Amino acid sequence: MDKGRFELAKGTQVREEAFGLLFYTMAGPRLFFLPCGRLLQPWFFKGEVTLENWLTQQQTRIPVSKNRQQSLGEALQSLAEKGVIIAC
Repeated sequence: MDKGRFELAKGTQVREEAFGLLFYTMAGPRLFFLPCGRLLQPWFFKGEVTLENWLTQQQTRIPVSKNRQQSLGEALQSLAEKGVIIAC
């Protein structure tokens, strides 16, 4: 799991939906879905907290298994590789 922070790439917007998060990029335009439920919120992408710390804070509200943590980290890395978010 990536323990870094993430920010939205220039020209990207994120919106909370029932399934998780919807990312819209001006470069395309393209839509990306992150099926994370209520685990992540749009303001996570201000780059102020690491994914590891965020998940630790969320444990009291939403239990997160190790497998779920790993798959979420991999999904975020995939979004970073596509230029939707930036690992910082």
